[in-house]
Amino acid sequence: MTDAAPIVDYGYNTENAFHSHGYLYPSMLKALKAHAPGKAIFELGCGNGSTADKLVGAGYSVTGIDPSASGIAIANKAYPKCRLELGSSEEDLAARFGTFDVVLSLQVAEHVFSPKRYAAAIADPLPVGGIAIISTQYHAYLKNLALALTGKLDGHFTALWEGGHIKFWSRATLGTLFDTAGFDEIAFDRVGRVPIFAKSMVAVYRKRGDSALMRSTP
Repeated sequence: MTDAAPIVDYGYNTENAFHSHGYLYPSMLKALKAHAPGKAIFELGCGNGSTADKLVGAGYSVTGIDPSASGIAIANKAYPKCRLELGSSEEDLAARFGTFDVVLSLQVAEHVFSPKRYAAAIADPLPVGGIAIISTQYHAYLKNLALALTGKLDGHFTALWEGGHIKFWSRATLGTLFDTAGFDEIAFDRVGRVPIFAKSMVAVYRKRGDSALMRSTP
């Protein structure tokens, strides 16, 4: 697409999981156990492959993409059992990869220029009834107020990070995005710290029959 914004490589230099995965993984695995209709997972934003490797170890089949050349190079070397390739939400993912029981996207929504395209890309490889598991930084009034009162807003919302966070989601705004894309929320979890000041949120959505709406609307 000619109007797509340029992608800044995240700059991975290790195959190790990030510290945030320590509180994301338990919620992710709980959601999969409770709601996943099968074992075939597509990971949108697979990074260095550490999450995909964790899932393969738990018995799932994982295919993933990421726009980071450095991340994919590390992933393919460290985790050869996973199918991890360069790609982005700008593509027709169902045409390229087929369909999956689950689409997983951890800590990606805060980086996207077009939420509409992102949600449509998640809908594309899912059949009706398929599951999307999405995590992103948690924002709500009391947490943001606490950040302001403690003088930590600049550090939290830093504008100096190349390829960093450009969207700041609440449960309501993320829910509106996926409702418009044709999904129903079926589970929600706040993770990291106490819930009111949670670091991230993990939302689980089930695809309805009207997800093509996002692709067809100008």
